[in-house]
Amino acid sequence: MSQTVESVTAVSVRDLDVRFRVYQERQLSMRELVARGFRSREAVEVHALRSVNLEIEVGEALGLVGSNGSGKSTLLRAIAGLQSKTSGRVLVRGEAHLLGVHAALKPRLSGFHNILLGGLAMGLELHEIEEKMTSVVEFAGLQDSIARPMETYSSGMKARLAFSIATIRVPEVLLIDEALAVGDKQFKERSLARIQEIRQQANTVIMVTHSLDEIRRTCTRAAWLDQGTLRAEGAVEEVLEMYEASGDA
Repeated sequence: MSQTVESVTAVSVRDLDVRFRVYQERQLSMRELVARGFRSREAVEVHALRSVNLEIEVGEALGLVGSNGSGKSTLLRAIAGLQSKTSGRVLVRGEAHLLGVHAALKPRLSGFHNILLGGLAMGLELHEIEEKMTSVVEFAGLQDSIARPMETYSSGMKARLAFSIATIRVPEVLLIDEALAVGDKQFKERSLARIQEIRQQANTVIMVTHSLDEIRRTCTRAAWLDQGTLRAEGAVEEVLEMYEASGDA
C-alpha cells in the first residue's frame, strides 16, 4: 500500500505571512532630540515572511540559506510555535524543538544542573537523565568544567552544551539556528555526525547556517529565502548555485 503525502509530511508551511512592528531611532538633529526629550523612537512594520509555501518530509534534512534579515530565523520560530503568524498555516507532525546560538540556559547554574533542567523540560524522568548524563557531558567535551557555573563558560562551551542537551531526546523535528557557528572544528564534526544519526532515526532536521559546506554535507534539500520570499527550493546543489550566483552568499 502506498503512503499518502500526509503520512510522510513532517512540516507543512502554507501561505505563511509574518509581519511585526519594531521601534527604531529617527534621524533627528541635536536640537530636535533635546526638544523631544530624547523620545525619538518610531514604530515601523517589518514584513518578515511573504506567502511562504514549503513542504518538508519525515527524515529530510533541509538547509535554509539567505542573507541576514531574509527571514530564516523567523521561519524557524514560526515552525516551533514561537512566532505569531499574520496569515497562513504551519502544520507540524509531532514535536518541534528550536536550538539556537542563544539557547535558554541558566548562566548562574552549573552545566550539570542545566542538563538536569533541560532533561526535565523534555519530559525525561530523573533516572533517564542520570543514564544519559555521562554521554551528554562527553559529547559536549566539558568533563573538566561541568560543575562550574555556565556564566564562566566561553561561547563555544555554551554552544556545545546547548546542542548536547537539545539532543538528549530527539524531537520529531529538530530546528537548528546557527547553533554550530561558535563551536570548534571537532565539535562541528561530531554535531554533523549526530544530525545524520537523527535523520536515520526517521526524524526531520531543518537547519540555518551560513556555512554552505555544512549544508552540502548534511542536507538532502535546500531552500533560499530572500527578503522574506522563498526564491528557490529543491536539490541542494541547484539551490546553492543560484544563491551563490546572486551574490548574497
